Amino acid sequence: MKTKAKAKNVATLAIDIGGTGLKASVLDPVGQMLCDRVRVDTPQPCSPPLLTNALVELVRPLPEYQRVSVGFPGVIRKGKIVTAPNLGTEKFAGFDLGTTLQKKLGAPVRAINDADMQGLAAIQGKGVEMVITLGTGFGTALFVDGRLGAHLELAHHPFRKGETYDQQLGERARAKVGNKKWSKRVEEAIDNLRVLVNFDRLFIGGGNAKKIGFDLPNDVAVVDNSAGILGGIKLWGEEQSAV
Repeated sequence: MKTKAKAKNVATLAIDIGGTGLKASVLDPVGQMLCDRVRVDTPQPCSPPLLTNALVELVRPLPEYQRVSVGFPGVIRKGKIVTAPNLGTEKFAGFDLGTTLQKKLGAPVRAINDADMQGLAAIQGKGVEMVITLGTGFGTALFVDGRLGAHLELAHHPFRKGETYDQQLGERARAKVGNKKWSKRVEEAIDNLRVLVNFDRLFIGGGNAKKIGFDLPNDVAVVDNSAGILGGIKLWGEEQSAV
């Protein structure tokens, strides 16, 4: 729980909320994990009380921390949820996740889109960098010279055959069509995004990134799924203080 400490000794609880799993760890001041990452299944069906109670139980055995970073699968602004496509926007829209967790966990909380938080750990801070996540759904984040841009829900824009990127590239679609066809879709999506944003680098995260079945271009790289946790330390950097 929350303890007093000088800034240089502050530990950060990082939480990664996913459509199928909840993960957490505690990071030291330079972003190294102080303990193994813990995980439980996301409650199904999910609701704000079920989610926050599950998170409290998940982090209970972890080491002490002084602040909390949360990655959430949807649009979130100033701690409040705007959309939650894979958990249920009708249940979560307007829910103040930041304030609720701050009260329950006893430490200040910053909450951000989960792809944005992965991106904070993956990017190099030069030029236009994009992050996509392949998991339960499809997520995106965009950075310019290390600064996080406004979150764009590109996942829910039309992609192919009258369906969105999320519908064509999420886990349900991959399980239905198989890795080979799914990988071709991912390759097409990368080409589309290259035209759309003219990225200098593209990073691919999420649990399904390892299932890609084609050789990646030189300006595209897969990042470890732990980035969803490790980005939590950078959420408290001065350059991200407006989040």
